[in-house]
Amino acid sequence: MKQRVGIIGVGLMGHGVAKNIALKGWPLGYLRHPGNQPTGDLDELGAVAYDTIVELAAQRDIIVLCVTGSAQVEEIIVNSGLLGTLRPDMVIIDCSTANPASTVVLARKVAETGAHFVDAAMTRTPKEAEEGRLNLLVGGDPRIVESVKPLLSAFAESIFEAGGVGTGHQLKLLHNYVSLGSITLIAEAVACAMRGGVSMDALVDCLAKGGGGGVALERLRPSIVSGDSGQLRFTIANAAKDLSYYRAMAGDLNAPVSVADGVLATLQKLIERGKGDAFVPEQIRLL
Repeated sequence: MKQRVGIIGVGLMGHGVAKNIALKGWPLGYLRHPGNQPTGDLDELGAVAYDTIVELAAQRDIIVLCVTGSAQVEEIIVNSGLLGTLRPDMVIIDCSTANPASTVVLARKVAETGAHFVDAAMTRTPKEAEEGRLNLLVGGDPRIVESVKPLLSAFAESIFEAGGVGTGHQLKLLHNYVSLGSITLIAEAVACAMRGGVSMDALVDCLAKGGGGGVALERLRPSIVSGDSGQLRFTIANAAKDLSYYRAMAGDLNAPVSVADGVLATLQKLIERGKGDAFVPEQIRLL
């Protein structure tokens, strides 16, 4: 018998996670919320909708969180009644991008109830989420991580075990700093090239065949050559949130942050201009 799974956060990423969990035969419940993507396909797969977190948790063995960040995770676990509903050996799997310091504190609170906490931050995009091909960066007790791997494999192509609780979120922040930092750097260079009249085709070709080649450039390529920003549906506000988490983590570790400060300042200036809801590739046009 597969364990009963509940998911909170059926948004751009969470919808794909939920769909693949249901498709692979796990009994699924989800929280009704205005921020959800359309859930008709989940209902057709037998998913059960709940109006409150307490109702959802009471009928589930594993709770998957796919929300924005630490503030939302803290609200769900501490303030919305989930903590008081947990039973021994229940598992919370937090797929958000969160501040590791907050993760460790929440995991301790969860452990006091006899339940378990695993951080399983996601990389890739909503497209891979729908295809069940996410990368998961996982932190937690090895025994508990091993027990939930079959579920994680329902929506992940690769699982990277980072260490104890909180290290999955650390690894996600390291990944996003490098990824978003590279994208922001390239976007600024492209904006400079546009002002100088450089051919965009020549620029992309030159970078791709030299030191600028890689995933970051390929994700920006449609935006550079045709202005299509829909290939990377991640907002500037979310990027700034992730970079601020990274900045806080690095500061706690007394690690260098000068480059991170520059990236974060670029994103924050765009937010101050009212452009936080724009997708990350739109930095090119905005800069």
